[in-house]
Amino acid sequence: MNPTIKAYIQKSAVMIAALALFSCGQQPDTTKTKTAEKSTSVNSSAVTLTDAQLKTAGIDTGHAQQRPVSTTLRVTGAIDVPPQNMVSISFPMGGYLQYSHLLPGMHVSRGETIAIMEDQQFIQLQQDYLTAKAKLSYAEKDYTRQRDLNQSKANSDKVFQQAQADYESQKILVGSLSEKLRLIGMNPAKVTDGNITRNAAIYSPIDGYVSKVNVNIGKYVNPTDVLFEIVDPRDIHLALDVFEKDVSQLHSGQKVIAYTNSSPNKKYTCKIVLIGKDLSDQRKTEVHCHFEQYDKNLLPGTFMNAEIEVTANNALTLPEDAIVNYENKTYAFKVKGKNSFEMMEVKTGVAKDGFVELTASDVALRNNTFVTKGAYSLLMKMKNTGEDE
Repeated sequence: MNPTIKAYIQKSAVMIAALALFSCGQQPDTTKTKTAEKSTSVNSSAVTLTDAQLKTAGIDTGHAQQRPVSTTLRVTGAIDVPPQNMVSISFPMGGYLQYSHLLPGMHVSRGETIAIMEDQQFIQLQQDYLTAKAKLSYAEKDYTRQRDLNQSKANSDKVFQQAQADYESQKILVGSLSEKLRLIGMNPAKVTDGNITRNAAIYSPIDGYVSKVNVNIGKYVNPTDVLFEIVDPRDIHLALDVFEKDVSQLHSGQKVIAYTNSSPNKKYTCKIVLIGKDLSDQRKTEVHCHFEQYDKNLLPGTFMNAEIEVTANNALTLPEDAIVNYENKTYAFKVKGKNSFEMMEVKTGVAKDGFVELTASDVALRNNTFVTKGAYSLLMKMKNTGEDE
């Protein structure tokens, strides 16, 4: 095909498509209709439509409105556990670990046996307790006897007072040994001369998950050694680092959306419960948030991203449909007259809930009427008119 003919056909097709966009059902082959449908461009940033084109384009107009603008504060932090929800378990008397089935991540219940310790000092403690208990029985009887004799003046006050002191001392000794037994998980009432044992059990003090296991079977541990760490995850919270300049925008009860780097599409809803009152060397403070719903997959120490919606002052806004992007700039169409519109450059800020913030709130923005719907149709018509000319 001849290139000249081919170019002519392509240009004709573009013109037909542009006219079809703004057609209102009139006959395209009459001279009167062509004249009526043709739009006139005043300059490169203006466009004028006929009544029919205006109706077809679905143009709505309105003024820029004052609205409270919400911005999103993006911060980072990590999953944290309050001190009262994390327990480090040690054994007060030390000893050898005879048995434990714990593994990190395992769930344990309050009162459940989590380990068995073994040592000869447990035997000695039980022996001392039973011996002291036997001597207490004798001291009590002797005290009763000396008291009765003293009341009848059959013995001296000194003898009675000595019996009383021996009895009181022995009661104290039995009481202290009883507490030592309880400290290592033994019930003094069940310690008798027929069931002395070399083992002592360790029980879980809370319901939770094992976070650390620091000992293996057969290892000797000192009283200061931490054997296990157990976390009660029901009160885990998110600790966020917030810069000093942003703290004033936050308040208790504020909604926070958090997510991990590994699963950014999985959102966790939180609420701010506490805002720190001191600043670090980096001019940051900690903001503590509670999760609305606990997820056992969130482990202490997990890094989190968070978005906090904060409300700024009122600002001029236009609907998102009123804003167009052209040649790397942002524009809105203002109404010049009947069916006549001119493209005006605007500076935009936050876009939310169908509205866009206008960052330069000058008189022109306040007083002009803008196209609030159908702005892109005007842009396309303006571009097509410029090409036709």
